[in-house]
Amino acid sequence: MPERAAQLAEGGLTGEAGHACRAADVQRTHRWHPAPGRSFSSMSALDDIDLTTLRGEATRFGAYSDKVVLVVNVASRCGLAPQYEKLEQLQRTYGERGFTVVGFPSNQFLQELGSSEAIDEYCSATWGVTFPMMEKVRVNGKSEHPLYTELKKTPDAAGKAGKVKWNFEKFVVTPDGSVHRFRPTTEPDDPAIVSVIEAALPAGA
Repeated sequence: MPERAAQLAEGGLTGEAGHACRAADVQRTHRWHPAPGRSFSSMSALDDIDLTTLRGEATRFGAYSDKVVLVVNVASRCGLAPQYEKLEQLQRTYGERGFTVVGFPSNQFLQELGSSEAIDEYCSATWGVTFPMMEKVRVNGKSEHPLYTELKKTPDAAGKAGKVKWNFEKFVVTPDGSVHRFRPTTEPDDPAIVSVIEAALPAGA
C-alpha cells in the first residue's frame, strides 16, 4: 500500500465515528455468503434515475444498463478506504468485459472530504481510480439519493434489507435486473462478489 494511502486510511476521525470505523475495520476479514438478491420487474425502476458525476455532468443509471455494475458508497477518511485498491483491480480485470464500478462518495457517516475537487484528487492520487465517480450523496434518511431508495430494498445474505450500515456497502446490479447486496466488511475481491460478477458477464467474454 502506498505510504500516503496507509496514512490516510489509518487517520480517520476521532470520537464515536472514528471508533465505529475502526471497529468495522477489525471485522474486515469476515466473509459473507452470496446474498439471495432481488430482481426488478422492470429495469426502468433504476434506469430512469438521474445521476450527476463528480465533475458535474448529468447522466442516468440507465447509461450502465448493459453492464454488470458494482455500486458502492465511498468515504476517503474511513478505515475501509483501502478497499479502493481492490475496487480498482476489479475495474481493470473486468472493465473490458462489460463491468464497471460506480462510486458514490457520501458523508453520511462523517468521513468524506468536503469538496468534489478534493475527493477527485484523493481518488486519483492515492488509489489511481479510473471507474466512474458520482457527486456526494446521502444513502439513508429523508434526503437519500433515489438510487439508494431502490437498492436498499434488496436483502443482504442474512435476509435483512433497509439502511446502509456503513461506508463501502456494495450492490451488484446485473443487466437482467438482479441486485445482490454485500455489507461493508465484505472485500471487493471476496469470492461471493466475484462469482456474481463472473456469472453475469457474457459467456465467452
